[in-house]
Amino acid sequence: MIKRLKKIFVLLLTIIMATAIFTGCIEIVNPPNILSIEKTGTDGLVDTYTITYTDGRTSTFTITNGKDGSDAPAISIVELYERYKQDHPNVTYAEFLKEFGVEVDINAITINKLLSSSVKLYTEFIVTSNGKTGKSVGAGSGVIYNIGQEYTYIITNYHVVYEYKQNTTSKIAKKIICYLYGSESSPLKAGTGTDGYTVYDYGKNAVECEYVGGSILNDIAVIKAKTQDLKKVNENITSIEFADDYYVGETAIAVGNPEDDGISVTKGIVSVDSEKIQLQLDNQIRYYTVLRMDTPLYAGNSGGGLFNAEGKLIGITNAGDTVDQNVNFALPLNTVKNTVENIITYNNGSVNKITLGVTVQITDSKYVYDSVSGYGRIVEELKVTAVSNNTIAKSLGLSVDDILTGIIINGNTIDFDRDFDVSDIILTFRSGDQITLKYTRNGVEKTTSTYTIKPQDIKASE
Repeated sequence: MIKRLKKIFVLLLTIIMATAIFTGCIEIVNPPNILSIEKTGTDGLVDTYTITYTDGRTSTFTITNGKDGSDAPAISIVELYERYKQDHPNVTYAEFLKEFGVEVDINAITINKLLSSSVKLYTEFIVTSNGKTGKSVGAGSGVIYNIGQEYTYIITNYHVVYEYKQNTTSKIAKKIICYLYGSESSPLKAGTGTDGYTVYDYGKNAVECEYVGGSILNDIAVIKAKTQDLKKVNENITSIEFADDYYVGETAIAVGNPEDDGISVTKGIVSVDSEKIQLQLDNQIRYYTVLRMDTPLYAGNSGGGLFNAEGKLIGITNAGDTVDQNVNFALPLNTVKNTVENIITYNNGSVNKITLGVTVQITDSKYVYDSVSGYGRIVEELKVTAVSNNTIAKSLGLSVDDILTGIIINGNTIDFDRDFDVSDIILTFRSGDQITLKYTRNGVEKTTSTYTIKPQDIKASE
């Protein structure tokens, strides 16, 4: 069943004026509406305008109009905002408009910005089904991570570009194609190739991508496309920005390619900040740490971005409950960020990490609410149940029954609140890093000696 969705439009205000320079103080907390804007002075080159608000207050700004203003170019409210940010860098576009009494749909502004960093993907595989070997085409989603001079890097799910049934040594897609929002198309059969398999025509706006690397354990993959190829289609592409954190109850906006119908948007909230789910990506069941949201997802959403109300990435959507549409999942912020940075740094097709050599078990868990920030989180106690011989943990003196509480990396302390914090942080280790473990033994807080990571400690992993 296809649901008909209402379209949301954003009204863009355009101010016809010459180059504007703000000179008065117009930072207003809970501002009133604007009553009037009047020209109150001029010296031929600079005009002064006074804004009068409904509470009686006033503020001024000046306009440099060149000559008499008649030949001055039009300037949009967005351009004014960009100039205003030079002196007020932390003011959002919505806040800027609100200062002038203009109420805006913040979600609509956020979503429209996200569309320029979202892509639709197609992947080709050679598989055998019912005794016949042929080419299959899968659909998915992705987000633009980084736009470089030569290449643009894109994040997606590992299972979007991987097919364990493929009849080749490598199980990665034989071809990966992406489309930018607004320039989308679908593959059409265009005959048979010399290999006997179907050839597909993806159209003029299709951009071919190359696999960089991935992790089946984290269900994250990185692909890249030539920046010039993408900018030939649309020069206005943008990259995503990672959020600092995410919390239960905050907005969760998914942008993807549901049912291969093209890039579109769904919205909900974060329902659970983290939990474990089972996924079978290569005929083997594995457990994945995910966040849960009630944002609707469908086949084809895999690999798309999950964003907060500010348009910052909090996860990559990767799974849904086929029975309950309001139970869907995304790989969380730190897992995505650390995996992607690891893959690009080592550039050998996989993630690379150390083996710490310690096994922990959750022995206590509770919810901690912070009345100052207004947010809360689950905090777990991580009890050491095993320390392997000839490992880093063993050399640092960690023992069974210790409570692992955190780590110090190059002088920076990171506390372990959840069990997956350990695996996430290991992805950030590089050769030469100095690490010290924090733990509690018999109720006494302690730290281990310091270990310097060697090149041979870091090995490729799934």
